[in-house]
Amino acid sequence: MSLALLVGVLSGSISYGVPLLYATLGEVLVERAGIINLGLEGVLLIGASVGFGVTFETGSPALGVLAAALAGALFNMVFGFLVVSRGASQPASGLIMMFLGMGLSTLIGNPYVGKQIAGLSKFQIPGAAGLPWASATLFNYDLLVYLAFPLAALVWWLLYHTRWGLSLRAVGESPTAAFAAGRRPALLKYQALFLGGLIAGIGGAHLSVGLTMTWNQGMTAGRGFIAIALVIFSKWHPLRAIVGAVLFGGAVTLQLQMQAHGTMISPFLLDMIPYLLTLAVLLLWGGARRFAAPAGLGKPFRGTE
Repeated sequence: MSLALLVGVLSGSISYGVPLLYATLGEVLVERAGIINLGLEGVLLIGASVGFGVTFETGSPALGVLAAALAGALFNMVFGFLVVSRGASQPASGLIMMFLGMGLSTLIGNPYVGKQIAGLSKFQIPGAAGLPWASATLFNYDLLVYLAFPLAALVWWLLYHTRWGLSLRAVGESPTAAFAAGRRPALLKYQALFLGGLIAGIGGAHLSVGLTMTWNQGMTAGRGFIAIALVIFSKWHPLRAIVGAVLFGGAVTLQLQMQAHGTMISPFLLDMIPYLLTLAVLLLWGGARRFAAPAGLGKPFRGTE
C-alpha cells in the first residue's frame, strides 16, 4: 500500500466514521435504557434532509445541524410514544419508523435534489501540515469531527459517573426493580430517546452538510443498521464505539480508494466491503451480546410508570 493510499484511508476513516459514531452513541444511550431502535436509519435520513434543507435556505450550516438534531429528537419521540406509552412491539415499531423516515425525508429533500451548499468549514490542527507524511486532507476536518470524540467521552461519563446514568442503566437492566427503587422508567426512556435522537440527527446532518454537501434520497445507505451492529461490536460502551466507527469508516474509504486507483476487482464487490465487515462483526461479536447487553433490552415494562 502506497503512502498516498494509506494517508487517504486514514483520513477517510475518520471523515466517514464520524456519522457512524454519532449514530452509534445515540443508539448506545437508547439501548442502555432497554429499547432497541431499528428505526435509526430513518432518524439519520431525517437529520440529513432537514439539515441540508435548513442550511440551503438560511446559508448557515450551524442552523442546519441544530435543526437536524431537533428533528431527530422529535422523530424519536414518536417512536417513544409507540413503544413506551403504548407498549407496542419495539422491532415492528422501529421498522415502521424507518419507512416513515424514508418517505418523510424524500418529501423534505425533494426540492433540494441536485442543489449544492458550502457546508461546514474545515480547520486543520495547528502544526499538523508540517508533518512529512501529512497531506491536505489529514487533520483537516470540520467542527463536528473534532467534537465527536469528546462527545463519546461525555456519553461515557454520563452513563457511568452520574446518578442519571446509573438510573438509566438500572432501567435498562430491570425496569421493575428500578421502579421499586423510586425511579421513573418511562421518563428515563423518553430522555434516552430524546438525547439519542438528538445525537443521531447530528450524524445525519454531517452526511449532507459536512461530507457530501448535497442531498440524495437514501444517502445513508444502511448506516443506521451498521450503527446498530456497532453497538454490539462496542459491547454497549461509548468509548469502544470509537474504534468500531473508525474501522467501518476505513472500510468505506478503502473501497472508494481502490476504485479510484483502478483496481481490477469488480466495483460491485468493493461496494460490499463495509457490509461484509458488518456481517463479520455480528458473527464474531454476536455471542458476546448475552454478556454485555442490558438484561431488559427489548422488553416492555407493563407496570405503573
